Amino acid sequence: MKKFLALGLTAALSLSLLAGCGTPSDPSGSSDPGGSDPGTAANGSVYYLNFKPEQDAQWQELAQIYTEETGVPVTVVTAASNTYEQTLTSEMAKDVPPTLFHINGLNGLLNWKDFCYDLTGSDILGELSSDSYALTEGDATLAVAMAVESYGLIVNKTLLAEAGYTVEDIQSFDDLKAVAEDITARSGELGFAAFSSAGMDSSSDWRFQTHLANLPIYFEYEDKGVTSTDAIEGTYLDNYKAIFDLYINNATCEPAVLSSMTGDDSRNEFLAGEAVFFQNGSWEYANLVGDGLFTDNDLAMIPIYIGVGDEANQGLCTGTENYWAVNASADPEDIQATLDFMYWCVTSETGTNAMCGGEGAMPSGGTGMGFVIPFNGGLEPTNLFMKQNDEYTAAGKTPVRWDFTTIPSQTWKNDLSSALTAYAAGTGDWDGVVSAFVDNWASEYAMLGA
Repeated sequence: MKKFLALGLTAALSLSLLAGCGTPSDPSGSSDPGGSDPGTAANGSVYYLNFKPEQDAQWQELAQIYTEETGVPVTVVTAASNTYEQTLTSEMAKDVPPTLFHINGLNGLLNWKDFCYDLTGSDILGELSSDSYALTEGDATLAVAMAVESYGLIVNKTLLAEAGYTVEDIQSFDDLKAVAEDITARSGELGFAAFSSAGMDSSSDWRFQTHLANLPIYFEYEDKGVTSTDAIEGTYLDNYKAIFDLYINNATCEPAVLSSMTGDDSRNEFLAGEAVFFQNGSWEYANLVGDGLFTDNDLAMIPIYIGVGDEANQGLCTGTENYWAVNASADPEDIQATLDFMYWCVTSETGTNAMCGGEGAMPSGGTGMGFVIPFNGGLEPTNLFMKQNDEYTAAGKTPVRWDFTTIPSQTWKNDLSSALTAYAAGTGDWDGVVSAFVDNWASEYAMLGA
């Protein structure tokens, strides 16, 4: 594994040199810390490579406040959507790599465990609300979850009512299909579509090659009583096809143009009242309620039904792929500065309000991140979608586990995305999707174990 990772880092460094740059996307405009020496600060410094673009503004604000309070420099750089792994690989090859980074679960741990500082005995680990939110190897704790989230179909209840339905009318895939196809049949008179665009560019395709793909993975694992496999069979790929077909044939645009549609396009269509349903997660809450665009009364999140299992008792897809890890190769003072920053984020009033709060929770008056954080100082959720997840669970519905964290590689995701895009455009067939799902899973796992 060390040999494999070293080769990856060497290749990434070579690519960055050939390209003349290796700076990750940074929507906020903060500078790449590679030109400075954080170890010269009296108390060390922090370089956080953030996984979540939608929370970049909040992290930039928190970093500034922490620096003002403590004098410890904190730099936040945010990787562009769907590029985190390659950005992390590139940044780790630099002279000044991130001190705080994300890994996406057990497979991420396989790739990055040699870079993960053992958190055993740290203050941040002492705040974790359950051992189940830690990634361990032997006696070492190498990463901790930083947020628990849910995803499903976000619903504009006002438009759904205009079409003559309520969320209670949708309790299964057959219900969803009937409602969506009826809206499509009357879209001219209604003035809106069933689904926002299933954009397949890199800012959006993760919704379908990762989050939607989780459903057939999860149900196959449930059948077999396993939590991972190196040889997926694709038992429920017909159901995956059925829900993807429903999305692309009852949407705001024609399937052939999906390769050019972005995540922003999909969100903006939903914000503009052009679609009833928008597949996304609790992390979108702040974007939807910010500036008074929607209120909680306008929105709901329902499960993604694909016609498998006990749909009457199915909940939202709930879990985490966001584990914080501290770079073991960083200078000792930077490691300590990073541990202190993490602890402040999950225990201080400013940090917990920012991470857990909603509208007005940021010191600047902006909307907070709306996370449910698995730490003792976590606040009750203000995020509507996480509240609804709690309501589903309290009603006895079973959350769908995030088994996409067992996907073997980003290459597998990218190849599946290409196959889905070709299928939607009519330049490929579903057999190509099945091959990308099943055959590539086996080959990528074989490489992972090499």
